[in-house]
Amino acid sequence: MTTQGTPAPGLGTYRNTDHDECVGSVRTALEVGYRHVDTAEAYGNEAAVGEGIAAADVDVDDVFLATKVLHPRFTDDYSAAGIEANVRSCLERLDVDSVDLLYGVHWPAGDYDPGTTFEVCARLHDEGLFDRLGVCNVTVDGIEEAREASGVPITALQVEMHPLLPQRELREHCEDAGIDLVAYAPLGNGRVLEVSEVREIADERGVSPARVSVAWCLAKGVVPIPKATGRDHIEDNWRARELDLTDAEVERIDAIDGTERQYSPDYAPDW
Repeated sequence: MTTQGTPAPGLGTYRNTDHDECVGSVRTALEVGYRHVDTAEAYGNEAAVGEGIAAADVDVDDVFLATKVLHPRFTDDYSAAGIEANVRSCLERLDVDSVDLLYGVHWPAGDYDPGTTFEVCARLHDEGLFDRLGVCNVTVDGIEEAREASGVPITALQVEMHPLLPQRELREHCEDAGIDLVAYAPLGNGRVLEVSEVREIADERGVSPARVSVAWCLAKGVVPIPKATGRDHIEDNWRARELDLTDAEVERIDAIDGTERQYSPDYAPDW
């Protein structure tokens, strides 16, 4: 399944910092059927992700690879030269000439300047270093600010999204703008697995709560990228593609009372 070109679901690799485990999980996911792998310079695992892709028994040209730059805790230099150096370093660690999707900003914090950021991105895009451009962890205003500053279309937004944080406004805005919404933490760091509505549907369907949560994201037309390392969880998340939730089931999850954000660091925008 894809939305507007981004394969879904994808494999998230946040906190997958054990090198061999990361290599193995990426290879396993690709051989199971995933074609979208997500990483970032801040994750410290780009080299392992690249090795996992190379080791998998799949055509590397079929793999949709995404990475991110400009995380305030890992970037000291927000200058044009610094941004370009970060992008080139990502490609070197991944051992690729280009990526399918570059998120030009991981968090819009510190000295983040859309004009400088996306001017550099446009030049690197012209060089062929990436195909599509995205942004992460921004509000509707942040999306529009990026779009106005960028000569390359913004075609993806990555934010936290799950049944406890449905992101209705962002989803509607992205749909109207032709932007893929990529959902990280689609299980809410495990919190969603304890939600009664999700568990009840899982029991009725004879599947895991994780599969229900990922399937709900897919039903919303977004691209979930659950992190998993073991084959069982990797396969379970992938099989969410086969779980067609009914309209009534989607509505039961939509009606969950409460909003719980898992990621809101001190450098986050004003949500």
